Amino acid sequence: MQVDIQLDGRPDQVLPRAEAAAALGVDGLFTFEGRHDVFLPLAAVAPKVPIDLMTNVAIAFPRSPLHVAHAAYDLHLASGGRFRLGLGSQVRAHIENRYGATWSRPAARMGEFVAAVQAILGAWQDGTPLEFRGEFTRHTLMPPPFDPGPNPVGVPPVLMGGLGPLMVRTAAEVADGLLVMPFNSAAHFRQRTLPAVRAGLDRAGRDHADFQVIPQVMAAVGRTAAERAEADAGVRRLIAFYGSTPAYLPVLEEEGRAGLQPRLNELSKLGAVDRMTELIDDALLAAIAVRGTPEECADQIDRRFGDVAERVCVYFPGYTPPDQHLSDLVSALHRARNGA
Repeated sequence: MQVDIQLDGRPDQVLPRAEAAAALGVDGLFTFEGRHDVFLPLAAVAPKVPIDLMTNVAIAFPRSPLHVAHAAYDLHLASGGRFRLGLGSQVRAHIENRYGATWSRPAARMGEFVAAVQAILGAWQDGTPLEFRGEFTRHTLMPPPFDPGPNPVGVPPVLMGGLGPLMVRTAAEVADGLLVMPFNSAAHFRQRTLPAVRAGLDRAGRDHADFQVIPQVMAAVGRTAAERAEADAGVRRLIAFYGSTPAYLPVLEEEGRAGLQPRLNELSKLGAVDRMTELIDDALLAAIAVRGTPEECADQIDRRFGDVAERVCVYFPGYTPPDQHLSDLVSALHRARNGA
């Protein structure tokens, strides 16, 4: 199984981290919409680090499909054909109150946004007139001075993040792959995510072999008691944060913990982070994240996703594992991929 890890930090500081990750055997790097721009760190490393790059995810609604298509085209070119565009919707509160954008019918809008980006990239690549008329966006003008022409390394894949069945089904209908949200569990993935993928592919008449499922997982990796305690604490905090959001209730429902979500939500409004974290017991931690030595975490990831996924995005929230631990985790997942 191939492994992507997060590239976090300022664009002027990420190159040494990217080079170190490549030296440790990591297969790819991804960014997300956190404290820094989602595209600029990748632009800083694309010509210099020969591994895969991905946004995971770029938030679609505050952007134009044309802006996103240009960024994806240029990053794919700069990286020599190693870029994948991951798009996501976020949740209403963030779209309206953090981005100052509009929210409505998220699955329908995401499906159309992905289709619009694909149409723009396809028009550039194939030299065909741009003629995309959707419900939410329209792209019908592409004069020669604004058309970059065919990309010599091809068109980047467009993937879509999703959790709920409607968003996951939409991704399977229109995108090149699904980015499975990290707040997930084996039960939710098997009982809710995969059936929605199959439904979307069947509805669109698509070949299941042409659609990539890329899970994301939070990992608490350590060999000593101190290392494992630090890693567990970081992962617990992120699980508590995700769990406080109503959009993630289905995962807790699948684990029989639906009553935990409103408690976490109320504490989040009070800023009671420590009390939120205390509510994440070891059983829930193990259900959502993977824990243990690098080899134990790799085995848990392989058992959870190995039969349906060829690569995985691994998060280390709130802590940084030693380089040797990361190298050992990557090596163990590579062996799992090869059937060793």
